[in-house]
Amino acid sequence: MKNIKNEFKSVFGSDPEVIASSPGRVNIIGEHTDYHEGFVLPAAIDKRIYVALKARSDKKIKLYSKSFRKIFEVEISTIKPIENSWTNYILGVVHQMLERTLSIRGGFNLYIDGDIPSGAGLSSSAAVECAVGWGLNELFSLELTREEVAKIGQKAEHTFAGVMCGIMDQFASVLGLEDSVLQLDCRSLEYNYFSLNLGEFTFLLLNTNVAHSLADSEYNSRREQTEKGVKWLQEKYPYLRTLRDANTRMLQEVVLPKNKNTFIKCNYVVKENARLLRACAALEAGDLDTLGKLIFESHTGLSAEYDVSCEELDFLVEQAKEYPSQVLGARMMGGGFGGCTINLVHQAFLAEFVEKTSARYYEKFGVGLTPISVNIDRGSMIHESIIK
Repeated sequence: MKNIKNEFKSVFGSDPEVIASSPGRVNIIGEHTDYHEGFVLPAAIDKRIYVALKARSDKKIKLYSKSFRKIFEVEISTIKPIENSWTNYILGVVHQMLERTLSIRGGFNLYIDGDIPSGAGLSSSAAVECAVGWGLNELFSLELTREEVAKIGQKAEHTFAGVMCGIMDQFASVLGLEDSVLQLDCRSLEYNYFSLNLGEFTFLLLNTNVAHSLADSEYNSRREQTEKGVKWLQEKYPYLRTLRDANTRMLQEVVLPKNKNTFIKCNYVVKENARLLRACAALEAGDLDTLGKLIFESHTGLSAEYDVSCEELDFLVEQAKEYPSQVLGARMMGGGFGGCTINLVHQAFLAEFVEKTSARYYEKFGVGLTPISVNIDRGSMIHESIIK
């Protein structure tokens, strides 16, 4: 944010020493595959969290959030999680650094702001953790790698925010490259980049502005159901660790006779991993038509097989299918039961698509639709540093 330096000075009375940022992310394809050590295909976007920092001579941490407009102060030796507090995503990162005996030499002042839409499923929490981690890395010369900052952010979310997230969001936020997607292997954490040459097309997010209360309980239910399928498979195939190691034939042989619904859920994960690899091949070949078809197939799997969609998301995807030459693909993105669809849309059709779809959505649900245009951007950055 262009004014963050002046805003920091207005709050803390001096200029910051470091200004850092980290982006939100979209996931092109590969949903509910991460906790089975599968593949994901995220990309960093041009919506970011910004932090300005300056070291203190004492052991105090002072945080100021533009959104909440108040200073939070704590001694570095007494930091702990605070229920439902925005500070957990920041203090959790500090705690992880202290746990790793990294040389945080004292306290610091921190100002935080950003332009990632809240509640849209763009991983603003991971962006906070990674912006803070990358900024502190610069401020205290910690010499952390980008991968280490991502892992610190994930662990901070586990321990201080109480969310047992996978590693995808933090990896995308720290390691994203402009005009590229990141194929991440959630087992080995190895990753590859694929150029995102969309030509006259672009990604558009449509935020349903709904969040159904089923999300958390149904997420846990899907995990339990698919993990049960893995246990059944392991009785015959003891080397098998997760659904990453399974195929449809195995599932038909072992899981289907025990429970058809569990078979369907497990088979979705197997097929989604395969779809992702085909999507990467399509990107390499510049085949946007195939990429779009795979994105549509992914939504069908999420809705009809994994059963994590909702009426609003399904409606938006069906609307997208009405324009086969202008909208190549659409699917729900994220955990499900609300949030956004991601749409691969011809740039010349964007305004008309938003106008028509918004009108129909409001007529159907009485809720406004929020379009979010995104460009694929780079990961964590230092914008300014006067550290010697």
